[in-house]
Amino acid sequence: MPETTQPDIGLGAMILRRCALTPALPALSFEGATLDYAGFGRRIRLMAGALRRAGVNRGDRVAFLGANHPVFLEAMYASAVIGAIFVPLNFRLTGPELEFILNDAGVHTLLADDLRIPVADGIRPTLQCRNFVAVENHAPGWIVEGDFVADAVSVAESESAGAQDTALIMYTSGTTGRPKGAMLTHGNLFWNNVNSRFSPENLAVDVTLSCAPLFHIGGLNVTTMLTLQTGGHVILLRNFDPGAVLAAIAEHRAQAMFGAPAMFLFMAQHPDFASTDLSSIEVLCGGGAPVPEALIQIYKARGVKLCQGYGLTETAPFATFLGSRWIESKPGSAGQPPLYAEVRVVDAENRALPHGERGEVCVRGPNVMRGYWNRPEATREAIDATGWFHTGDLGYFDSEGFLFLCDRVKDMVITGGENVYPAEVESVLYEHPAIAEVAVIGLPDEKWGEAVTAVVRLKNGAALTLPELREFAAARLARYKLPLRLHFLEEMPRNPAGKVLKYQLRETLRSP
Repeated sequence: MPETTQPDIGLGAMILRRCALTPALPALSFEGATLDYAGFGRRIRLMAGALRRAGVNRGDRVAFLGANHPVFLEAMYASAVIGAIFVPLNFRLTGPELEFILNDAGVHTLLADDLRIPVADGIRPTLQCRNFVAVENHAPGWIVEGDFVADAVSVAESESAGAQDTALIMYTSGTTGRPKGAMLTHGNLFWNNVNSRFSPENLAVDVTLSCAPLFHIGGLNVTTMLTLQTGGHVILLRNFDPGAVLAAIAEHRAQAMFGAPAMFLFMAQHPDFASTDLSSIEVLCGGGAPVPEALIQIYKARGVKLCQGYGLTETAPFATFLGSRWIESKPGSAGQPPLYAEVRVVDAENRALPHGERGEVCVRGPNVMRGYWNRPEATREAIDATGWFHTGDLGYFDSEGFLFLCDRVKDMVITGGENVYPAEVESVLYEHPAIAEVAVIGLPDEKWGEAVTAVVRLKNGAALTLPELREFAAARLARYKLPLRLHFLEEMPRNPAGKVLKYQLRETLRSP
């Protein structure tokens, strides 16, 4: 038999093929303007030509800093077309936080919307970037090509991409105060979407609404990229606003949306919720935290189904999935592994545990990242010799194979869908002159899921208020990382080795 050629599953080849197959279908709508796949493909090819003209070569890094914007997607796909690596940046980060990431990734070209240019300008002298490109922030400006792409020569065909070639570097907050760049390959992204297609829920709909931040793997690769891969229509909102989301669902007859549970709560609390036509919605997919049972019932009364997924940046993101058919019968569950990935729970010696026993959740499959950029030791710590990625989350499987999460080994706080690592916040707060010792934990919060909470032992004679602490840290920490609560203790609880027992702090401060 003759050999068969394997298809190129790279992002660049995929999107150009999609644009050629369904040129007349709507691809992307943003603030009153709609682009069909033919136009989307033209813009991607032109952006690819502009990046190549700017000196971006295969393997170079291209970053985007800004709120949700069509140019984010154009730059991501264009980077793939020329074999470059795309680096999405959290626009909420401060200058010093961005400076570390940009230099750590060795970013060649930075595209930033004009609202974030002042932040970029403030750190420009310390950056290694060769090109700084301003993106028009107002609509319908994105329809008109800017100076960067003017007279660029469109790229006709995509560079080939292997399944193990890095497509994205997405930075996650670091447990030691420094973020790590998860290298997601073209294969990771492809297989995540294969798993999504074979999941109990259909997220590959004709019309999806995208309002979660695209710099998050959830906002990017739960429904947005999947919809573009399958020729659907993405309704892109610059950011999340509950009233605007409800209006967009009704106007565009959106069928699916990804969001943190807090987003669905804010929508349900909006005055327009009861009167908005939600009949087009097939499913809302929650992530970042469990969907509360009360919220499930609120949407059920409106005839809307919810499902939820558990995952991480490092798993692109689906690790488990709980379909709407089980969301009431398995309250609090993170769901089951997808078809083409494995999940197990292990003890401290990395031995698989039987159902019902608690241990660390581990994931193995083609959706697991290649590793951390420039962090070989961190990669070896996270991915063991047999390919299992150790999530740092504690959980157990019930007798029917549904995963339940019960704690986090790394004490990560999830607030409004954002991941906050205490060590990063603590390293900043420790510099406050009034603080002798600080521990940062997450406490339950009805609005945000968890509230970043600073537990402080003050220096003798010192005083401190929450507004003062937040003001002190605001220049170095993104707003979502700033403490929402402040508690004082005369002594921290510790184990025999001297480590602060954060679970005791959580139990004590959670009690009424």
